[in-house]
Parts: sequence; C-alpha cells; structure tokens
Amino acid sequence: MLHRLPHTEQRSWTRPLIHVVIIAGAILMVYPVIWLLSASFKPQTETFSNAGLLPQTLTIDNYVQGWTALDYSFDVFFVNSFLVCLGAVVGNVLSCSMAAYAFARLRFKLKGFWFIIMLGTIMLPYNVIVVPQYVLFKDLGWINSFLPLIVPKFLATDAFFIFLLIQFIRGIPRDLDDAAKIDGCNHFQMYLRIIIPLALPALATTAIFTFIWTWSDFFTQLIFLDDQAVYTVPVALRTFLDSSGVSAYGQLFALSILSLLPIFGFFIAFQRLLIEGVATSGIKG
Repeated sequence: MLHRLPHTEQRSWTRPLIHVVIIAGAILMVYPVIWLLSASFKPQTETFSNAGLLPQTLTIDNYVQGWTALDYSFDVFFVNSFLVCLGAVVGNVLSCSMAAYAFARLRFKLKGFWFIIMLGTIMLPYNVIVVPQYVLFKDLGWINSFLPLIVPKFLATDAFFIFLLIQFIRGIPRDLDDAAKIDGCNHFQMYLRIIIPLALPALATTAIFTFIWTWSDFFTQLIFLDDQAVYTVPVALRTFLDSSGVSAYGQLFALSILSLLPIFGFFIAFQRLLIEGVATSGIKG
C-alpha cells in the first residue's frame, strides 16, 4: 500500500529542486557575458582558438588599444550616448506622463478612438516608419545630429510608457483631484503637484527602461548618425568589425564589457523603484 508523503515533506524536496533549476537557468543566461569578459582579456590570436573561460595569456591590451583605436577616443562615444539617453529620458518622462494624465483624467472628444490609435502604434514595426522619418529629418537638416534621437521623445511617441503610466494614474484616487479643485488648482497644477509625486515609481520605471533601451539601441542610431564624431557607443562598437579586412574582436569584446557597465549600474541603483513601478502599474488596472 502506497503512503503519500506529508505536505511539509513534499515542500522540503521541491523547494531545493526549484532553486537548482533557477540557478542553472541563471548560469545559462549569464554564461555569454562571462565568456565575453574572459575573451576580452585574451590576445587576438587566442580569442577563438581557446574556447575555455580561463585565458592562457592574460592581457589588458584590448582595453588599452581599443579605447584609442578609432579616430576619436571612446570617451567621446560614451559622452554622446549619455547625452542621447539624458534627452530621451527627460523627453519620455515629461511627454508620456502628460499624455497619460490626459487619457486618465481629462474628458475630450473621441477619447476612446485616440486611445485605441495610441495602443495600435505599439504593434507597428519600427521598420515601417523609419523611411518616412528619415525623409522628414533629412528635409529638416537633422541627419548626423542627436535631434532625430531626442526630439521625438518629447512628442510622446513611446506608447508603451503612456499605457504604463495610464494604468498607474488610474489607481490614484480621484478624491485628491476633487480636493485640489476645491483649493483652486487647474489641471496643470493637479498634474504637477498630485500626479507627479504619487506616480514616482512608474516615472522611475519609464526612466530606467528608456535609458536601457536608448543606450542599447543600434539600428536607429546607425540610420541617423554618419559622422564618427557623433557616434554613440553601439555604433562605435560596430566599427571594430571590418567586412573586408581583419576584425579587432578582442578590442570589440573589451569595449563591449565597458559599454555594459552603465546599464548594470543604472539598473542596480534603481532596482527597487523599477520593481515597485512595474508591480503597482500591473496591479492598478
């Protein structure tokens, strides 16, 4: 006769198994980064001949030579990326929060229709609009500048963040709006004094994702930036790969590791706000 294990004993067996599976999955996902870090300390001749994680010859030449391998030192590209990310973050936080406040709190004609149109833009592939955008920005004389990467962010073009902020703002009690109206506040004052302070977790989530996505964006920056003086980090890394000659893979790996540090640092610094913003935005629907 079979005897069932007590519930507590079953949990004592399943919990370590779940932890083992999670740890194995984490190692599997982190392994490419670990290999990239190891390869960045290998000589060029050993990059692909030695597939192991431990380099036979340890060197930092890839970092030293890669930093000044291009026409401009790599600090120029880091500054360019930070400028683009700063403009994108400020633009998205301001414009998307204002658009979300309008959808969540204001009443205007065809509100439902425009809300559906806004959500529909999320499903629109970027490749569909990149050619019209390029023609427009070329006519404006913005090609080879940061304007095509920053200005659209001030026009609430990222519908995902608008939707995220709408969900959060809808969870803020309307009683606060009524109290503010009694005190004589208009819509802008309510947005500035009530919504912005209370929506800080969702705004932080918007800022973090905007920074990470903008910093990692390659395609858009490749399209609009032609001069090496205005290259961002992803575009500058592409120059280490030469289709007609010898590619500097060691230097590419070394500078790729350095390019990941701002993302890791930004995420670790604001991890608590990111988790809080995503959780509350999902609950307050």
